[in-house]
Amino acid sequence: MSDDGSVVECCVEGSSMRRLVTIPLLASVVLGALSGVFAQETQPGKSEEDNGYAQISIFAKALELVRQDYVDDNKTSYHDLITAAMKGMLSSLDPHSQFMDPSDFRDMQDDTRSRFNGLGIEVSMKNGLPTVVTAMEDTPAAKAGILSGDQILRINGISTERMDLQDAINVLRGPAGAKVTLTLLRPATKEIKEYTLQRAEIKIQSVKGARLLDAELTGPFKIGYIRLIQFNEPTAEELSKALDDLQKEGMQALILDLRNNPGGLLNSAVDVCAQFLPPNTKVVSTQGRVASQQHDYSTSGAKKERPNFPMVLLVNEGSASGAEIVAGALKDLHRAVLVGETTFGKGSVQNVMQLPDGSAVRLTTAKYYTPSKQVIQGNGVTPNIRVAMTTEQERSLFALRNAGNIKPEDEKNIIKTKDAQLLRAIDALKGVMIYAQQSAPKAEAVKK
Repeated sequence: MSDDGSVVECCVEGSSMRRLVTIPLLASVVLGALSGVFAQETQPGKSEEDNGYAQISIFAKALELVRQDYVDDNKTSYHDLITAAMKGMLSSLDPHSQFMDPSDFRDMQDDTRSRFNGLGIEVSMKNGLPTVVTAMEDTPAAKAGILSGDQILRINGISTERMDLQDAINVLRGPAGAKVTLTLLRPATKEIKEYTLQRAEIKIQSVKGARLLDAELTGPFKIGYIRLIQFNEPTAEELSKALDDLQKEGMQALILDLRNNPGGLLNSAVDVCAQFLPPNTKVVSTQGRVASQQHDYSTSGAKKERPNFPMVLLVNEGSASGAEIVAGALKDLHRAVLVGETTFGKGSVQNVMQLPDGSAVRLTTAKYYTPSKQVIQGNGVTPNIRVAMTTEQERSLFALRNAGNIKPEDEKNIIKTKDAQLLRAIDALKGVMIYAQQSAPKAEAVKK
């Protein structure tokens, strides 16, 4: 996010004497603000040349030279220059660390509350380009057919090659009603296509599609289906209600669809795991450089009791972050079978630290580890049963999810012909339940 650390002007540019005086004064102001950092200046493994005071002095000198000699005076305010420096510093670390000015920080807070203005695209930097993690359903991006993995080459005709992630997000988001033109490359097909989309107010309903699947697909068994769109503040509560309703209808097994779920809040993901695991069960851990970043995250000590029904999670390349935490935990703890494709691989922890002016810094401080100590970052979570989907099948599913009131018969036909992953999940659950039925009489006979 951002550090908007504005620096007080302490001289009038002009004479060389003034300039010599200004540099140490400015350096002392910046150093004073960062004294907590320099208190740990001599860290193990750091060379003597990596000296905070010396480097800040060089930075201060460069800053004053820009302010004195750069051709366009309207670009040389301390605020603008230091903001740009902060953006560059954070973005040089990794694709997920970033600087946010106050308006960017407010947008991020709105996002976690399931409401913002934009196109409905979750993006991350991959191979140097803004890349679509997922196009959230019921949004302009999903309705246009944008898919996970699409690379954004241009936004409104401007190349994204040297654009940092926050700048790209700022263009994608904005007032509802405005149009944005995207040029996308789809790596799977090498197809380049241009989309003109109109921003809208995005209201994300975390839990969708909760229902018992059609008996023609599930046979004699009642298999529930729930789709999680994102992990936001109300997600766990909404999921709990959906599970209560399905259990009242006699649900015997569950398919939890995390495909194209870009993640969200860590606590929300842990609370979702709590719906299916015993109390006080560790579901994810974080490890970073400092002791404060070593954490184990466990389910709550108090939870609603639920039957230990058979369960499948659907995952794909668009399943990221919080979705990968849930998938990794339920797989490692043998609570669910994963069906689909390897997930995105976004498994690093970002702490958001607000600064005095309302801006904030988002800083990667640790990595996520599944209960079996598997690293999510860069690797993703691999499914137990791998089932690939073609681009044409994915497009058909997007069309189904964004079609509004679709007839049950049409939905069933699309599932049969296009959703190989869901069909495979149904078959897996049917096999488990058939085996359980056949084993039950034998177990009863042994007891007698």
